[in-house]
Amino acid sequence: MFHAGTDFHREIRQKCSQCSLQELCLPRGLHASDLEQLDTVVSCEGPHHEGDFLLRAGDPFRSLYAVRSGSYKSYTIDQDGREQIWGFHLPGEIMGLDAIHPERHICNVVALDTATACNLPFDQLSAIASRLPGLRSGLFKILSKNLAQQTLRSRDETAEERLAAFLVDLSSRLRERGFSERDLHLSMPRRDIASYLHLTAETISRSLARFQSEGLISVDHREIRLLDLARLTKRARSETLAGATP
Repeated sequence: MFHAGTDFHREIRQKCSQCSLQELCLPRGLHASDLEQLDTVVSCEGPHHEGDFLLRAGDPFRSLYAVRSGSYKSYTIDQDGREQIWGFHLPGEIMGLDAIHPERHICNVVALDTATACNLPFDQLSAIASRLPGLRSGLFKILSKNLAQQTLRSRDETAEERLAAFLVDLSSRLRERGFSERDLHLSMPRRDIASYLHLTAETISRSLARFQSEGLISVDHREIRLLDLARLTKRARSETLAGATP
């Protein structure tokens, strides 16, 4: 999980109408009466512990999932048996978008730490969205953002630009959730970050060391403090690499 301190695991109520993540998730901008309709179809999955599966590649598509607490990663296995990371998912972010067209999940989704997720049955969600323009618009925005994320990840950038963009994006996502934008705890190994950025773990380590020597960050194992966020953002070409994928 990414967090800004030990208090990241805040208790979150089950219903959308009472959820502290409401403004980060699908229900953002919906009226109270609309949220009550959404409440009727949402259920909670978990808790999942580190390494537990929420979804497996090949599972039939029935639902989208919103991270309620903790964090998850999504990945596929390539022909050589190696993991390819597609995304790291924080509270309020939607998972399972990869399965809408093929009607089967392409990615495995596992917990990075103790985590829970909201189950949003897609048929029922679609039926409600047909009556609620705000919810329908929210779904379209999430799908559009997912496409934009894939485009950003395919850009031709140096290793340091990719890593800087990753850290800046993570900082922004934490700030949206009310946490420090400068103190990051990375609970996944560097090889996962490397896989996500299409780099090697050794390259990640070298780039972090270079950032530290330049006074951009300080590194203590998986604890990273952003010392000069402005310069780090410039290193990322002032464009963040979005992290919430399928």
